[in-house]
Amino acid sequence: MTIRVLICDELPVIGNGLRTLLDAVADIDVIGTTDSGVEALVLVRTKRPDVVVTDLSLRTMSGLELIRRLGKEVAAPHIVVFTGSDTDQTVSDVLHAGASCLLGKDASPQELVTAVRAAAAGRTLLAPDIAHRLVTWFREQPAARQSRAYPEVTELTPREKEITRMVARGMSTEEVARELTIGVATVRTHLYRVRTKLGVRDRAQLVSLAYRSGLIHSAAGAAGEARTGPREDVYAG
Repeated sequence: MTIRVLICDELPVIGNGLRTLLDAVADIDVIGTTDSGVEALVLVRTKRPDVVVTDLSLRTMSGLELIRRLGKEVAAPHIVVFTGSDTDQTVSDVLHAGASCLLGKDASPQELVTAVRAAAAGRTLLAPDIAHRLVTWFREQPAARQSRAYPEVTELTPREKEITRMVARGMSTEEVARELTIGVATVRTHLYRVRTKLGVRDRAQLVSLAYRSGLIHSAAGAAGEARTGPREDVYAG
C-alpha cells in the first residue's frame, strides 16, 4: 500500500528537502508541501493524505492548532511532528493534541521514514530521548487508582465498543479493518464517533479511558483473553 503524505514546514528549503527524501521511498507518495496551516487544512480535505508531517511553526495557523483541527476531521490523517523543539511542554501539547509520532530535527532520514510508516499503521513512535523522559515521568507517578464508572461508555454501540477494545489492545486501524472485514474508512468513522461520544481528542486518550473505565478489562475477562496494554513503538536508544 502506498502511503500518501502531506509535508508542512514554514521553511521551503526544509519542506522541499523532506519531499525529495520521502519521494525516493517506494511505498511513500508525497501529495504536496505547504508552509501554511490553513492551506494544509484545505489540502487534507481535498487530497486526503494518510499522514501529515508537520513542524509546529507554520504561517497563518500554528502546527499545534492544525493538529487539533485535523483530529476533528471524520477521516483524520495520522500526524508526524518534525520539530526542533522538544521541551516537556511541547511534548505534552503535541501528544494531547493528537499527534502519532514526534521526532526532533536531528532525526536521521531512516527514522523519519520509519515514523511515517508507523503513523500510517496507526502506531505511536517517539524519538529515543522523548520516550526515555516519558518513561521516567511515568515511573515517578503513584500507582493507578481503581477504575471508576464512565457513564459515557454506555452510549457506545456494540460495534463501537468492540473497535475501542481492539484499539486499546494495540491494534492499528488497518488491523481492526482486516479483523472485522470492514473498510479502513469505516473503522475511522467509528473511532471518530467514539471520540465524540466520550469527549476524547485522540487515540491516546481513548485508550486511557478504555482502561480506566474497565471497558478493556471486562472484555478481556469475558473472552478469556490475556490482558495486554496498548502497544507503542519507540526507537531503541
